[in-house]
Amino acid sequence: MSRKTGIVKDGRYLQHTAGFSHPESAARLAAIYELLDNPDTSWKYAPIEPREASTDEIAYVHTPRYIDFVASTAGKSHVILDPDTMASADTYDVAKLAAGGLIAAIDSVIAGETDNAFAFVRPPGHHAGAGNSAGFCVFNNIAIGAMHARIRHGIKKVLIVDWDLHHGNGTQKTFYTDRQVLYFSTHQYPYYPGTGSWQEIGEGTGLGFTVNVPLNRGAGNGTYVSIFRRILEPIALAYQPELILLSAGFDTYFQDPLGGMRVTPEGFAAMARILLNIADACCGGKLVAVLEGGYHVAGLTSSVRATLREMWDETICPDKSLAEMEADADEPNKAVIEKVISLQRPYWAVF
Repeated sequence: MSRKTGIVKDGRYLQHTAGFSHPESAARLAAIYELLDNPDTSWKYAPIEPREASTDEIAYVHTPRYIDFVASTAGKSHVILDPDTMASADTYDVAKLAAGGLIAAIDSVIAGETDNAFAFVRPPGHHAGAGNSAGFCVFNNIAIGAMHARIRHGIKKVLIVDWDLHHGNGTQKTFYTDRQVLYFSTHQYPYYPGTGSWQEIGEGTGLGFTVNVPLNRGAGNGTYVSIFRRILEPIALAYQPELILLSAGFDTYFQDPLGGMRVTPEGFAAMARILLNIADACCGGKLVAVLEGGYHVAGLTSSVRATLREMWDETICPDKSLAEMEADADEPNKAVIEKVISLQRPYWAVF
């Protein structure tokens, strides 16, 4: 192993309860933590201690009124935040810890204490908007983390990559007019939350700094690798980010109950390798991931394991394997890739 990977995990993340039989359950993290605590794995990473994000840090993204509303749920056994999102007695504290866990991971990587990091936290975040929860998300962890990197560390260019099954509408809206954050998303479309069409490319000074790849159902490893190699990689190398953040949702796994995609653990490893290569080329390997979706517990765990093995260089997916995967891209989504490239061509001279 040649990379030191930091890991954020904490038993308190299991205390948030989304509701009986809700797909975003504590069992997701419990299974990942069991993997991480295995003697074969536990020595391979550096633990990062999470902390609660402060109200001021959460307010980088969310309105005071919304923060106060979530705070008002503390100690209450069941509060409906939106039709898909519930708060339990511990949700407010756990949500602060989720955002703060990612902040701690970012601090560790920027300080050089670790080479890259993965924050295994819940509740997830990328659907949460300035004044609302949505899609199982309470505070937008990755948006808060990106703002922290800018305000606390003076980072001028952040690349956010979102490979979750669902479009990260909250993250996109936060940075839609902002060229200091390049937001790149692959997602099943049309599907929840209904945003993320290829025409959504940013506004004002942020025009061209939002890149959406809205995919037809059934995309597999080859399609994702093709997108990452043909669209993400050239744009990212032109942008030259100082930090890469990953909204790592694993609900594109081929057996996920909420999804219709066909990605395997090998596909997640391949995408991780492309991101690591971009990070090496642009920002000294500074890549920080945070958990979003993924609801097939066994598939989530095996996909996380494959991703982590790439992050700590236990496996290194070779260019030959990436090229072989790319050749297997499905025909309906090849047209989507060409459409996205044509729309981005006026903003990125790499096409």
